[in-house]
Amino acid sequence: MAESINRVVLAYSGGLDTSVILKWLQQEYKCEVVTFTADLGQGEELEPARKKAELMGIKPEHIFIDDLREEFVRDFVFPMMRSNALYEGLYLLGTSIARPLIAKRQIEIARQVNADAVSHGATGKGNDQVRFELGYYALQPDIKVIAPWREWDLTSRTALIAFAEQHQIPVPKDKRGESPFSTDANLLHTSSEGKVLEDPWDEVPDYVFSRTVSPEEAPDTPQVITVAFERGDAVAVDGEGMSPATLLAKLNDLGRAHGIGRLDLVENRFVGMKSRGMYETPGGTILHAAHRAIEQITLDRGAAHLKDELAPRYAELVYNGFWFSPEREMLQAAIDHSQHKVSGEVRLKLYKGGVHVIGRRSPNSLYSEKVVTFEDDQGAYDQRDAAGFIKLNALRLRLLGRRDR
Repeated sequence: MAESINRVVLAYSGGLDTSVILKWLQQEYKCEVVTFTADLGQGEELEPARKKAELMGIKPEHIFIDDLREEFVRDFVFPMMRSNALYEGLYLLGTSIARPLIAKRQIEIARQVNADAVSHGATGKGNDQVRFELGYYALQPDIKVIAPWREWDLTSRTALIAFAEQHQIPVPKDKRGESPFSTDANLLHTSSEGKVLEDPWDEVPDYVFSRTVSPEEAPDTPQVITVAFERGDAVAVDGEGMSPATLLAKLNDLGRAHGIGRLDLVENRFVGMKSRGMYETPGGTILHAAHRAIEQITLDRGAAHLKDELAPRYAELVYNGFWFSPEREMLQAAIDHSQHKVSGEVRLKLYKGGVHVIGRRSPNSLYSEKVVTFEDDQGAYDQRDAAGFIKLNALRLRLLGRRDR
């Protein structure tokens, strides 16, 4: 017997899975369903989701379609980019960073409409179920969570389509039969996994890529751009100031044209299994390279090296769904403090899948040509000081050497 639920807020895309979930919730829990569709820059028309929800009996006042693009980049992507986080040294966390914002808005809507539960369409094998639910519980500790993929017996795409047809849920022609792979998209990236991508030995087919041209087909002429930063956040491209979401969209366009940001990765999911995914993060790849470049001249060595130690831990927290945890917030405070002087400009060359830093400058630069020059430094650096520095650092090595000789 299903638990008594009065009203539930469903993270709803309008696709086959969440449309089936919507009807299943109505039937299984006999509850009122409120749909929430987030515009995170996935590039899809979202009004069909409204029409489909209305068709399935959802009241107009209980259909939420929210444009969250600016909040997504400003409050989630940019703070993460300040950390230089890469999960397992490669992944720019495009899916991971979107989940806490969706969870946050779902809880806000649940409070607004007096719902006693929230629901999502993540499967019981993946990371997203963890990310959504950790977010829910952090923000509303007593909220009830319904995860249909962990409850129902609809265990195949064929079963989903049969359920949809039985309940007059429209199924587009391209959704019939087995999907060759699944995708998730937002303004930061597109991810693809499953089916044709499951054998890690097989090369990713060309038709899987949607956000970037092939590097081989990219222009034969490099493009040079400039990205400006203030306190660790990108604020302008080629001298034109932009909002966070507009700036990332601009970098996406540039990266797409030059085949930048493709990643074929076998990663370790939080639930324990390995999975193979293909990620396209054109703008994020450019932004990551540019941010590291401006830090090279504005961060002290100690701060820079400490950040490099913190970044893997930060990335793991984001990947595993702990955005709202105290440890992530503590790391964020330290990272944000390090960014106070991270302002200036970076010049980059984009060419056939590559992002190459070719210049950086800052009013807060710690780089001194006078000190580092191979020419006469006019007394800026006394080379004789190095002898004592080396001897002190060699002391323990010399003692070890004498003992073990």
